[in-house]
Amino acid sequence: MLLETDRLILRRFRAGDAPVLAAYRSDPDVARYQSWDAPFSLGDAIAFVAEAARLDPGREGWFQYAVEARETGELVGDVGVNRGDGGRQAELGFTLAPEHQGRGYATEAVRRIVDFLLVEEGLHRVRATLDARNERSARLLERLGFRREGLCVQAGRWKGEWTDDLLYAVLASEWSRSSER
Repeated sequence: MLLETDRLILRRFRAGDAPVLAAYRSDPDVARYQSWDAPFSLGDAIAFVAEAARLDPGREGWFQYAVEARETGELVGDVGVNRGDGGRQAELGFTLAPEHQGRGYATEAVRRIVDFLLVEEGLHRVRATLDARNERSARLLERLGFRREGLCVQAGRWKGEWTDDLLYAVLASEWSRSSER
């Protein structure tokens, strides 16, 4: 399963991706709003890559796409898709290596995934939940046309503290009406 943009290839993880994955997921700033803790060991990355390689991207549950820069072949990040509701809806999450942030890669990768899910696959809705302090991710989703649906105050205990969650979503009907994203 390959999804492509002008600058990126979204693909399955390969064994050779594990060292780069471990490196960017070990950055405390990258891990701050994510479900893992830094450091993210090479052993954890090898296990993650092996698990991701055997999963079916069309089935319910999480599938993680590796995001590769087309020009250099470098792994620059990953986008996770969690299909649910009988394949009618999906949740997404995204991570980018610090040295590749600020270049529009995350926006490009998320846009391609959402296009794939809503336009090509015909899902009804894509949503994302994020830590309310993660302003950069919130701006990215809003830039792409996601609607802020809510704020859950101190919704969960996360990494030793109570945190607020922001809820975002976009419907297929909203996505298809928007030609400028």
